[in-house]
Amino acid sequence: MRFLFVLILFVVSAGPSAKAGQVVSEDVVKAESYLRNLTTARADFIQRSSMGSILSGKFYLNRPGKLRFEYNEVDDFIVADGLFIYFYDSELQEQSNAPIGQTLADFLLREDLTLRGDMSVTEVHRQGGFTHINVVQTADPAAGSVELIFSNVPYRLYKWRVTDPQGEVTEIELKNMETDIDLAGSLFGYVDPKHGKGHMNE
Repeated sequence: MRFLFVLILFVVSAGPSAKAGQVVSEDVVKAESYLRNLTTARADFIQRSSMGSILSGKFYLNRPGKLRFEYNEVDDFIVADGLFIYFYDSELQEQSNAPIGQTLADFLLREDLTLRGDMSVTEVHRQGGFTHINVVQTADPAAGSVELIFSNVPYRLYKWRVTDPQGEVTEIELKNMETDIDLAGSLFGYVDPKHGKGHMNE
């Protein structure tokens, strides 16, 4: 299951490349405002991969800096504790981690959230009651992309699609989302399932 960590949270490339152009519109400003004000959230999710896998589970968000994915079908989980993001592979019984700032998750978890600057919007379109916004790294657009999809009525984050440099796609669809709720701090600390030991960075 290690590919989940790679596809969803692949490490930001630091290599030189052609810079992406920037699309700025009312839809981009609206999306930035919505995401910036999305402080806490809990939702069911369905994860689909272009490799054919389908998984489900629970998603938790506590901005800035923290998120958690728990899966129903496997004991894998992903957790960001404010400084690092961890993926636990239950099959191998080991974890991988990276600083949040070196992953594509950083743009969603940072306090000063923006889709501009080191991130660039390359395309915006509306279709069937949804707004689609495609985002890449400004310095290296070939490193992968995220397509954010918002429902228009009510306006909310509906799903996102991550495309890695090899063209593999992972889609996360959110259902039954609750926002502005109290979430236990323990959700966002990494705990080793084998030993029950862990920590949480503040």
